[in-house]
Amino acid sequence: MSAPPPTLDDRPDLRALTLDEAQAVAVTLGLPRFRGEQAWRWVHGKGATSWDEMSNIGPAVRDRLAAGIRIGTLVVAEVQRSRDGTIKLRFTTRDGFAIESVLIPDGDKTTQCISSQVGCAVDCQFCATAKLGLTRNLDPGEIADQVYRAKALLAAEDPGGSGRRITNLVYMGMGEPLHNYDNVMRSLRILTHDLGAGLSQRRITVSTAGLVPRLEKLGAEDVRPNLAVSLNASNDRVRDAIMPINKKWNIGKLLAAIRAYPLEHRRRVTFEYVLLADVNDSLAAAGELAQLLRGHRCKVNLIPFNPHPEAAYRRPSSEAIEAFQSECKRLGLPTYLRTPRGDDIDAACGQLANRSNGELLVPLRRKHVAASSAPPAPDVE
Repeated sequence: MSAPPPTLDDRPDLRALTLDEAQAVAVTLGLPRFRGEQAWRWVHGKGATSWDEMSNIGPAVRDRLAAGIRIGTLVVAEVQRSRDGTIKLRFTTRDGFAIESVLIPDGDKTTQCISSQVGCAVDCQFCATAKLGLTRNLDPGEIADQVYRAKALLAAEDPGGSGRRITNLVYMGMGEPLHNYDNVMRSLRILTHDLGAGLSQRRITVSTAGLVPRLEKLGAEDVRPNLAVSLNASNDRVRDAIMPINKKWNIGKLLAAIRAYPLEHRRRVTFEYVLLADVNDSLAAAGELAQLLRGHRCKVNLIPFNPHPEAAYRRPSSEAIEAFQSECKRLGLPTYLRTPRGDDIDAACGQLANRSNGELLVPLRRKHVAASSAPPAPDVE
């Protein structure tokens, strides 16, 4: 697995603790359990970033809590705004790495796309994040704090509280969520807790490139978000070429795991299909895709390739995209076209690579870092 964040402070981070853990830490500090709950609710329910904000906890108790618990926070290093209203946030972690999150508006609703790793090890050929390589996993607090910092930004822009709010969450940012399985699950439990952010499981989606053993594990969890699978090909030959993970778990193994995945009533699996000109966008490929997914409770999101300098692929013509979608629908496959959002600020699907005004802020594949210091690609049983 990837290297953990360096230890800069041995106190546990309240952002990364579950409610039960926060209560238990309070007890070890000689305080009642409810003091841990009070502090936890301030951080996860109200987005507090310091002990001084906790107005219903006296100074002496706050000092005692602070002696054993720290409150970390991501630094908002840059806010980029698209002409279509999309906002890209670049955060800096406490050990100096950059991650990105995207806010996509839809009326008074907002979908936030969050990251689970610094970089990614999966190496999908069309994805800019893959070119960064993997630096490390994000811990549960760093994952959850992306939501809290975004909520704070929206609140600051609308002091009256009548404007945009985060209604949907997608783990589709930098990284492969199922490579960081334990931390992602902890963040889900934190973010869906009624005393914290209180997000609905039904409005959270986790996207994966297809780590079959982890899909089986996810299906057995008590917290189970919506599932999106990055498929992107209708046969193994094409998927092998654009998604090397397919050589370990091919389409047959992946779809068998999806078929076995427990779906609640009226829930469907989303298959993501990035359309690449002259690679996977033919009518024959559409026919193969419809045949491949026949019998699955699913829908397909078509994502026209979002160009970036790290990949030589092209976006298909509007005519080719429309023809592909029409053929899928004709064959009975529910298929939806995802309109690119935020592509003018490198915030669209597949473009996240810590780029500001067109310039990379970190070297690709961390070229200036000694090979021995980079973490190995995660091993999945």
